[in-house]
Amino acid sequence: MSAYDPLIRVAIVLGYLCGSIPFGLLFTRMAGLGDIRAIGSGNIGATNVLRTGNRWLALATLLADGLKATIPILIARAWWGDGAGVAVGLGAFIGHLFPLWLKFRGGKGVATYIGVLLGLYWPAGVAFCLIWLAVAWRFKYSSLSALTAATVVAIGTLILSVTLHTDETAPSAAPDLKLGVVFLVLAALIFFTHRGNLRRLMSGTEPKIGAGKAAVSTARAIG
Repeated sequence: MSAYDPLIRVAIVLGYLCGSIPFGLLFTRMAGLGDIRAIGSGNIGATNVLRTGNRWLALATLLADGLKATIPILIARAWWGDGAGVAVGLGAFIGHLFPLWLKFRGGKGVATYIGVLLGLYWPAGVAFCLIWLAVAWRFKYSSLSALTAATVVAIGTLILSVTLHTDETAPSAAPDLKLGVVFLVLAALIFFTHRGNLRRLMSGTEPKIGAGKAAVSTARAIG
């Protein structure tokens, strides 16, 4: 299926519209917590929603931001094939990062990245979550956990795809090279959205998981 296929373009647009739904903003407003963009880091994702002190709301945001990629991908793959699924995933991820409704200022993409992984190659999604948990447990930095997991999973999938597809006995469910490249591109975009976090990590001012609002506000002012 060519990138110029009208169906692929439709899939990207549909994925974008699904991905651009700002669940973090919607949930916090419905809960009477105001505009999440005025809290903590100003991000609309689950990590910043957690800084409101409402863990259930943060969990709901995490799940919704992931499922808004996973569900459309699974539907597209079932109806139109794997190529359309990849297109929907790309669209959903871009939609979350640059939503039309919020003047193209969206989230950092971690939950939606997980949703894309689960929809396109679920072992990669599981691996991401396990790596994230391990790094978070050890270092207590959400951003470091996300960046490490995104890097390991993207490079790992790329290596796995090259290795398995040169082996005639490789299972048919093995990821292909295109999928590895897609995951790598999305991981690069996650690094772009976390550039402020990277600066704070290097300067030692990045707030740890569970940090109070004062620490988060200070870090935001610095970086």
